[in-house]
Amino acid sequence: MNIDDLTALAKQRGFFWPAAEIYGGASGLYDYGNIGALFKRRWEIVWLSYFVDTNPDYHLIDGANMLPESPLIHSGHASRFNDVLVGCGKCKTYYRADVLLADAGAKISEGAGSEEIDKAIRDNKLKCPKCKSIQFMPSKAFNMMLDLHLGPDKGESGYLRPETAQSAYLNFFREFNILRKQLPLGLAVIGRAYRNEISPRQGLYRMRELIQAELQIFFDPATWKPDISKVRGRKLNVVLYKKEPAVITVEDLITKHNIPEFYAYHMALIDAFYKDAIKVPEGKLHFLEKGGDEKAFYNKVHMDIEVDVESWGGFKEVGGLHYRGDYDLTQHSKGSKQDLAVLIDGKKVMPNVLELSFGVDRNLWMLIDVFFKKDEARSVLKIPPFMAPYHAGLFALQKDEGIDKMVENVHNKLRKSLKVFLDDSGSIGKRYARMDEIGTPFCITVDFDSANKQSKEYNTVTVRSRDDKSQVRVKVDELEHFIKEKVAFDPYKVFEFH
Repeated sequence: MNIDDLTALAKQRGFFWPAAEIYGGASGLYDYGNIGALFKRRWEIVWLSYFVDTNPDYHLIDGANMLPESPLIHSGHASRFNDVLVGCGKCKTYYRADVLLADAGAKISEGAGSEEIDKAIRDNKLKCPKCKSIQFMPSKAFNMMLDLHLGPDKGESGYLRPETAQSAYLNFFREFNILRKQLPLGLAVIGRAYRNEISPRQGLYRMRELIQAELQIFFDPATWKPDISKVRGRKLNVVLYKKEPAVITVEDLITKHNIPEFYAYHMALIDAFYKDAIKVPEGKLHFLEKGGDEKAFYNKVHMDIEVDVESWGGFKEVGGLHYRGDYDLTQHSKGSKQDLAVLIDGKKVMPNVLELSFGVDRNLWMLIDVFFKKDEARSVLKIPPFMAPYHAGLFALQKDEGIDKMVENVHNKLRKSLKVFLDDSGSIGKRYARMDEIGTPFCITVDFDSANKQSKEYNTVTVRSRDDKSQVRVKVDELEHFIKEKVAFDPYKVFEFH
């Protein structure tokens, strides 16, 4: 599937489209439609139940989207949250420098500075994509935060948060005291972040308003030892820094490649989430280690989680696993003049942070790309049943008073615990096709025999499976259990947790 086809499907079936579409849309801003909003909620619930609800030491919080200036100065965002901007000297159109060069097939190091970028532009004789001029202005750093002025006189400066992680760091000390002063402590946030991207592109890949699901785990590196036996022997696809792609066991990552035990454990946890829970095919997922200038300056270990996404042209980042050391709490201790070190068993500890970060929008796009299948007969989104926006579609086979009454009865029984789409428009074939395209795992049809007390099929319905189109008759009284059992997500069946 290419990017245009996926975008067209998303619009047609109610997943997402550019914000302010009736005015021509807005670059890097998207609205989720009725199907997309449900799809997003499903992903967030599955992520939360897998990474957070399975651990009694982890908790969901919800921080403010706007922050005063001071925390973001001390976090480093005010000075370091930059991309390199380059402008055309003739038409004054601005571009993100690395994107401009990549689109022209020119290679630069990740994190390249202005000197390297200006030289690459000259050496590759780049032309402005808009006016074809070769007159580029010197490149310069561009801070991506969106600034605010708070109060009636706009006298207080602030920013829309550039990442949800800061909400966890700023609330750590209070949560630590509320939650009985214990480490490890995980604080999860699912929410919006804002970045003034120079070149938003590739649909939901690079946006100005994005949704993140992040888990910040605060711990003492001297004492935190997750039970590595539960992941022993698991094989991970890893591209270590300056190495070729390889399949490496968890044990070898620890003993041969000096990856901390707690880090390797969480690599396995993430691997199981994608491969075993949401069924991303083997070979489609790998971890890419960043080093040198590519690694965020505060990270001790930095790996991107990448999935092979056809519409994005190959492996692209959908998340990250970052060992941030004690950078964050140390910086906020200095900035706030409040000591954020804690006492554990009489020892003063400045907690370290392990960050599990996921782009929700990117993951939704990825799931559509990976699981949308099209052949001569039909198009179908074969996502796991628990990820589907609707659990079932419900149809009347024909117009009939008795059938309509039974459809209403079935709908009332199911909608209290399941999301059911009631569709009476078009032929049964077209209704099946619409449900297949949005990933609905089951379609329920009420026919004449269902409502006919003289029929041996009375009070039963036909249930069609999305993936193989098989059909079975199910009693109405057993229907809720039948569907719920097949669309339930149990994280403990994917991975055994402590």
